[in-house]
Amino acid sequence: MDTRLVITGISILSPIGVNKDEFWGNLINGVSGINDITLFDVSKYRSKKAGEISDFDAKIYLGKKGIRHIDRTSLLASSAAKLVMNDAKITHETYTGEDLGIVIGSTYGSIDSISSFDFEALREGPNYVNPMAFPNTVLNAPASRASIFCKATGLNSTISTGVTSGLDAIIYASDFLRLGRVKAVLAGGVHGLTPDIFWGAYRSGILAGYRDNTIEISTPYDKRRNGFIIGEAAALMVIERLEDALKRNARIYAEIKGYGSTFNPKKIYRDKLDTKEGIRCISLAMKDAELNIDDISYISACANSSITGDRMETRVIKDYFGGYAKKVPISAIKSMTGECLDASGAMQSVASIMAINNGVIPPTINYQEVDDECDLDYVPNKSRKLDVRNVLIGDFSDTGNISSLIISKYS
Repeated sequence: MDTRLVITGISILSPIGVNKDEFWGNLINGVSGINDITLFDVSKYRSKKAGEISDFDAKIYLGKKGIRHIDRTSLLASSAAKLVMNDAKITHETYTGEDLGIVIGSTYGSIDSISSFDFEALREGPNYVNPMAFPNTVLNAPASRASIFCKATGLNSTISTGVTSGLDAIIYASDFLRLGRVKAVLAGGVHGLTPDIFWGAYRSGILAGYRDNTIEISTPYDKRRNGFIIGEAAALMVIERLEDALKRNARIYAEIKGYGSTFNPKKIYRDKLDTKEGIRCISLAMKDAELNIDDISYISACANSSITGDRMETRVIKDYFGGYAKKVPISAIKSMTGECLDASGAMQSVASIMAINNGVIPPTINYQEVDDECDLDYVPNKSRKLDVRNVLIGDFSDTGNISSLIISKYS
């Protein structure tokens, strides 16, 4: 990269913490945020658990005014945006609104609002719908709401690529910064837990516990895995060009070194394990970062307890890294948070930044029974101290999108 990009702020609202310190403390101690669902009734379903943000109160972050008609996903995104501005110590004296942009990954963010709006229109008639609910039905509502709260006018974009949305938002923001069009971008992903998303995943048969006599637990890479548990989160970072960060004497958490994106038209999560595009995606990121295979200290995995997905990701790592695949530590934080979909890549990125700054790798919990096809070092059940210099973060969407991001220690 010709232009060095650094991360100067992070924020996280997650099932295991609503600030970076609480999130990190629970993460390295292997604390699960997966519990019985309370946001809506699931008594008729076999799958009854999720990674909820149980203590989320938007008024703490946004105040009472103007939030009554905003849906949960947009409130999560806006709250994370306010948190990350504070963490980066950015005010409108630091950067004007024109210098500040927001890019948020959100594919499912508006689905609950769309469903509610349509239901009311069908039940009461189009003349009786609440017009205040209509702005929430557009896909870019979370990013737009966050920009309004932060008065960011330089850039507002929504990236909608499924599970890779959070990473793709960071990649898009990085490219925008390299073009010199803004000075700082808030980038990441958000996913709020809603009945519609839960029902869709449940009826698709992809949730843990869906089938009779199967355990409902998030067990990435473990032989017992039978599907994922859904979660919710909002995770953002502030990205700036190095010269701008140094000019304002900003704290620098880490550096964005490289990234890559590819697409597998055969769909990743089918029974046929096609690794070609996954390998190419990592290759692009590694070339962009100008790193060798043994420069990677740690891999933050996409693994979410999917039978074929975890196996495929292991195969990609083996095929790309060769003999080094057995040496590099890999962990899946979704064992503690559940699959947070649009927010997953950004949440992995926050965890990776904390790993770099604290010299500790978070574990993959619930790991008990070895799958012969998943036989790498998954940092089972206990965190591990390590000098973390370069982290490879990977995400694989079940619709074919693949993204890789490399975050490195700043020096």
